[in-house]
Amino acid sequence: MLAAMAVVFPTALSLTGAQLHSNSILLLSRVMSMLLLVVYGAFLYFQLMTHRHLFEGMEDDSEDNDFVLGFWGAIFWLGVITVFIAVLSEIMVAAIEGAADSWGVPDIFIGVIIIPIVGNAAEHAAAIIFALKNKLDIALGIAVGSSTQIALSVIPTCVLIAWAMGQPLDMNFEGYEAATFFSTCMLVTIITTQGQTNWLQGLVLIVAYTLLAAGFLVHK
Repeated sequence: MLAAMAVVFPTALSLTGAQLHSNSILLLSRVMSMLLLVVYGAFLYFQLMTHRHLFEGMEDDSEDNDFVLGFWGAIFWLGVITVFIAVLSEIMVAAIEGAADSWGVPDIFIGVIIIPIVGNAAEHAAAIIFALKNKLDIALGIAVGSSTQIALSVIPTCVLIAWAMGQPLDMNFEGYEAATFFSTCMLVTIITTQGQTNWLQGLVLIVAYTLLAAGFLVHK
């Protein structure tokens, strides 16, 4: 919700034309980006240090907890995979326009709907498997954790890196994108804070995603 507020405020300021100066939105975006990174750092400290017990999944005693990789081995392979993902991402981004033209759909539909489904297929499968095992804490961590990282870490970091490079990147997502971001955050927050789920809530989430996809399908 905090990240949604950071997106809605600059967008609303732009739509209403109420900014005091021509660069007010850019300045506001940079300040909000720094604050979001502070909050993300505090969240990591909260999760890993002071309240670690709240985020530990309930695991069976029979599971094998032996480490396959050591610390430096994991760091090495993480770096290798990151390089491969960066190269593949460049290729994928370059192919989006051609795919959009050949399919007759907007670029934003492929970027917001198609690519996340395909790119996060393994993550989605893992979340479903843990949910079927009634380990909803782990399932929610997988499903919502990456979104939290993007909203509180990646977007603010991009804004600050652009600032360092002299590029005017702000957090004005335009009206429709900001509205979808805020509404989806509201829906997920309401459902996940109840502490339990049922099939009707699952149906509501599926319908909400379908509505979101339909909206971006006709988005210019």
